[in-house]
Amino acid sequence: MGDADWDNEVEQMHQIEEPPAPLLAEPPEIKLFNRWSCEDVHVQDMSLSDYISVKDKFARFLPHSAARFASKRFKKAQCPIVERLVNSLMMHGRNNGKKLMTVRIVKHSFEIIHLTTGENPLQVLVNAIINSGPREDSTRIGRQGTVRRQAVDVSP
Repeated sequence: MGDADWDNEVEQMHQIEEPPAPLLAEPPEIKLFNRWSCEDVHVQDMSLSDYISVKDKFARFLPHSAARFASKRFKKAQCPIVERLVNSLMMHGRNNGKKLMTVRIVKHSFEIIHLTTGENPLQVLVNAIINSGPREDSTRIGRQGTVRRQAVDVSP
């Protein structure tokens, strides 16, 4: 009787119980101002997709990260595009350093864009940046020792 109980305990110890699968909590979707998703924004221009940072690791709830994007060359390309818009609005003396005010202005303007167009304001901003790219540039043409500028078309 004692040996049979011992054998049952040894068998139970050898049976390895599989631990329950760990529950992976999905991170919440990051929406700008808790309203507009960054996931469905698409940059149509292939040449600008590296410089318009709006998806994945560049997504923020607020365009106020206080990160140092000017510390290295070309690091400002990693700055979220809405934060770059906010930073560019903080200019001309009376608006210097008033980032919260410009964040509020951008939030209200995005709300107006959403109400009038019904689209994602981030997509509207990305399309506006793509459309504002240069279509014409100038190059140097040299003839017989003289140099003059000549207008040429460039891709957007």
